Amino acid sequence: MHALLHRTRVLVLLLFFPGVVSAQFGSNRQALIDSLRNHIRILASDSFGGREPGTPGELLAMEYISLRFKTIGLEAAGSDGFYQAFNFTKSIKAAKNCKLTLDKKPLQADKDFTPMAYSADASISGTAFDAGYGMVVTSLNHNDYPGTKSQIGNIFIIDASTPDKAGPHSKYAAAADLRSRIDTAITRGAAGIVFYSADSAFTPPSLSSRVRVTPCSIPVLYYTGNIDVLKTAKTISMQSGLVRESANGHNVAGFIDNKATNTVIIGAHYDHLGHGGEESLHRGDPAVHNGADDNASGIAGLIELARHLKQSGPKSNNYLFLAFSGEEKGLLGSAYYTRNATVDLKAVNYMLNMDMIGRLKTDDPVLLVSGAGTSDAWKITMNYLSPQGFRVKTSESGIGPSDHTSFYLKDIPVLHFFSGTHSDYHKPSDDEHLINYPGEADILAYIASLIESLDDKGKIAFVKTKDTENGDTPRFKVTLGVVPDYGFEGQGMRIDGVSEGKPAYKAGLKSGDIVQQIGTFKVLDMMSYMKALGGFSKGEKTRVAIIREGKPMELDVEF
Repeated sequence: MHALLHRTRVLVLLLFFPGVVSAQFGSNRQALIDSLRNHIRILASDSFGGREPGTPGELLAMEYISLRFKTIGLEAAGSDGFYQAFNFTKSIKAAKNCKLTLDKKPLQADKDFTPMAYSADASISGTAFDAGYGMVVTSLNHNDYPGTKSQIGNIFIIDASTPDKAGPHSKYAAAADLRSRIDTAITRGAAGIVFYSADSAFTPPSLSSRVRVTPCSIPVLYYTGNIDVLKTAKTISMQSGLVRESANGHNVAGFIDNKATNTVIIGAHYDHLGHGGEESLHRGDPAVHNGADDNASGIAGLIELARHLKQSGPKSNNYLFLAFSGEEKGLLGSAYYTRNATVDLKAVNYMLNMDMIGRLKTDDPVLLVSGAGTSDAWKITMNYLSPQGFRVKTSESGIGPSDHTSFYLKDIPVLHFFSGTHSDYHKPSDDEHLINYPGEADILAYIASLIESLDDKGKIAFVKTKDTENGDTPRFKVTLGVVPDYGFEGQGMRIDGVSEGKPAYKAGLKSGDIVQQIGTFKVLDMMSYMKALGGFSKGEKTRVAIIREGKPMELDVEF
């Protein structure tokens, strides 16, 4: 019933915006512009609600793209017709039965306290114990647990800031990670923990579905009420629970079978931020983030390239057109596809990715193309082509914040096309009327020429680049030099890619390895992985415990 409803709504939209089905690259530029405008007007309309994965708006966009693929004459190339579903954690929320009582006085959830992502689903009562900052830092002569008196069964109250109130620049930063303090408190007998902070500059932790966290064995709450009331409490009762909502995202896949040996993949992501959320740069009430440039522009280009290559494209390669969902949540859709591909990835010639190609600047038109170092063929071909209406600026790395990264990590040559940043990025103001349609038409003509130029070159060779970007967050003093698999749900941190020349590469770590421990730091999830990196300085050596193909291993690494 739901699928029928969405299909009906999309058919109505198609009747209202019929599009131009005869758009040709070069022969009828205005027809191409009109088609692009129709696609973006529909995808970036309020009716699609910002196209967030796991929402009706995403399903509408999914149906729209698949119907366009079918109309063009593409073959279905998903795992279920044109579609490929993947599951992800959409949100983490506090359970309705969460409770906190101080000296038998109940407090109000969301106003006075909230459960933390580390929390176990449990209920406990006990004596309050003020554990200070909950730290033991021998090098700084700091110990919040002096003596040998056991605190087994007590509820620990811990200040989540640091003794010097210096935030991320604190000299206590290596020991300030909340999971580290939780683990320390558990070893001291904590039956539950209530965090708080008297530092007004401290940012309270949020329940984020973006960063995977492995719960501990006890309930953990964050207190936001009157601190004096908390600090003077004698007894505490607490009940914590989290509701993790999972949902399905959907990739859309269409295929042109030219009976060729190799296949070219052309991709773009169609999801956006819905009504806002963690990645939004909007400050204000929730509003629909239509994402006209990000990335209705890329999907419009994908559809029109598919039409062109079906009608009059070169025939020496097959063509797979992939519309990804979940890009804004950590490249979820493209990463899932490369692990569950519907074509043989070894037969993939190269991958082209279009993300935000709709806002080519009029005063200084520049097309940014990354991945130019992933094959020697790119430089030869791109030097031969003469773009019309803009100049091309290239960068070498195959790793960046879009879906081409997932394919580069599978040793596939990639190019990523991007028309530049603007002040409407990840805001409700990224709307259709701001699209530079002639500029996008010029970009697509350039991409079509690139495809044409490579048609008789056979399979181009892959080159691993010296990547300037990786998944390690830059605030740490050291980097391992890996791209984490953000969709991994098991214990540890699974590696999706290794940057050449970085510590992980030199140590022999490989894609697919699951990091379990770095030195003395156990790695349970992404948060504990980041905490482990914070414990090392440049030049230090340690051992990394991993699981490779089901077998435990240890490797030496130097940061």
